[in-house]
Amino acid sequence: MNDELRTAALESKAWPYEEARKLLKRYPNGKPGGEAVLFETGYGPSGLPHIGTFNEVLRTTMVRQAFHALSDQPTRLVAFSDDMDGLRKVPDNVPNGAMLAEHLGKPLTRIPDPFGKFDNFAAHNNAMLREFLDRFGFDYEFVSSTDYYTQGRFDEALRGVLRHYQGVMDVMLPTLRAERRATYSPILPISQVSGIVLQVPVEVIDAEAGTIAFTDPATGERVEQSALGGMSKLQWKVDWAMRWVALGVDYEMAGKDLIDSVTQSSKIARVLGGRPPEGFNYEMFLDENGEKISKSKGNGLSLEQWLTYGPEESLAFYAYREPKKAKQLHMGVIPRAVDEYWQFRGNYAGQAIKERLGNPVHHIHDGKLPEGELPVTFGLLLNLVGVMGEGATPDQVWAYLANYVPDASAARYPELDRLIGHALAYHRDFIAPTLKRRAPEGVEVEALQRLDAALAALPADASAEDIQNEVYEIGKTGGFDSLRDWFKALYETLLGSSQGPRMGSFIKLYGVENSRKLIGEAVGAATSAPVRA
Repeated sequence: MNDELRTAALESKAWPYEEARKLLKRYPNGKPGGEAVLFETGYGPSGLPHIGTFNEVLRTTMVRQAFHALSDQPTRLVAFSDDMDGLRKVPDNVPNGAMLAEHLGKPLTRIPDPFGKFDNFAAHNNAMLREFLDRFGFDYEFVSSTDYYTQGRFDEALRGVLRHYQGVMDVMLPTLRAERRATYSPILPISQVSGIVLQVPVEVIDAEAGTIAFTDPATGERVEQSALGGMSKLQWKVDWAMRWVALGVDYEMAGKDLIDSVTQSSKIARVLGGRPPEGFNYEMFLDENGEKISKSKGNGLSLEQWLTYGPEESLAFYAYREPKKAKQLHMGVIPRAVDEYWQFRGNYAGQAIKERLGNPVHHIHDGKLPEGELPVTFGLLLNLVGVMGEGATPDQVWAYLANYVPDASAARYPELDRLIGHALAYHRDFIAPTLKRRAPEGVEVEALQRLDAALAALPADASAEDIQNEVYEIGKTGGFDSLRDWFKALYETLLGSSQGPRMGSFIKLYGVENSRKLIGEAVGAATSAPVRA
């Protein structure tokens, strides 16, 4: 490990390093027995995995990478799927809802796959989770709750819950309403008659043997059965605590909505003789209406949607920034995330080590930045595609780029080539339906005519800066109240949008002659427009 990097990491205020230092304090001399420091992320596969799920694995991975900069201790990351959970409601965004409704209450691994592709519903959602974690190259171990329960790997931890049954109840009962306290049990037996995960009072018969007793609602009869080997599972907060103790989890973050769960589960972990993990509570992603993203509702952006309109690193950049601040997640945030990622990436090479550790791209790429540069912004690409119109192809976009970038080619700029595909898709699905050019009015008409004449007089090799100077000069002397009004007029009359790029760069990219045609169309629309009364 680079000594300079380690020294800087010990002092860095970047949140992954602040989190990693908690683990260094937890194990200043290494985890006992030389065991790996264990990071965990949890996922409930009762619905399709969404960006929030990906976000948790990404952020945890960033903390893990930061810990590697601070310590030579080995680490592991477990992605845990709570697939023994009983299905509480039918998700809104899956097919065959009527079929799923027939299996409410059963473990997710014992419910048919509504998509008809896997052995059960949990297997389908687990496969989706693993597919998109693998797509990003995460280093993780997948763990199925069902496998650990049914294979007996949680049996000793379950005996621990039975031994400390009253202590667990003492933690949980004060947090519950009176009617819930009357039926609450930390252990949820699985009915051998209905197959449902039962929410019924349970009596511990023999903790060491793992025997419990309860009344099965399906028959009304008292049943004695084992709690081990997949015959039961634990209530959520108790299950989380048991898992921490059984696996030896050292770090797990959670959303702000789980602060109470973290508190109660930590108390239960101590009752069971374990030590709660380190971690922090992040704020939630919200949809464009300010509502929490839900895997059962399917609101907000899906991972597939983001990756249609922006590259992986732009999503990682958006997830990295301000984890304790609630952020809306919708189509409109993608272009800015793309361009801000590239802005920070462009700054990285010239930064001192301390500044680099605070740069988001350091954590996105674990300090190993790919080579390459972006000669135009994503925003500028979107504006170019916008004026090119429907049916524009990547080859046509590259032809225009030759006006702006002397050595423009997909081989020279592979990341730009990827962005062209994203820009074409984003424009087609999101921008094109909203574009509407208006005819220029009043002083705008003469200003556009002056701009046309100025462009005609420029030499063929005029730079974007030369063009920008002409645009500025016309705005200053064209009778506008402010330059802002001039630029807004350019965007609305030439591009069909209320916002736009630096016009010198756009005109250089689109080409002077093509830009003059745009101006001609706008002026022509003004002269042919009916006179208002």
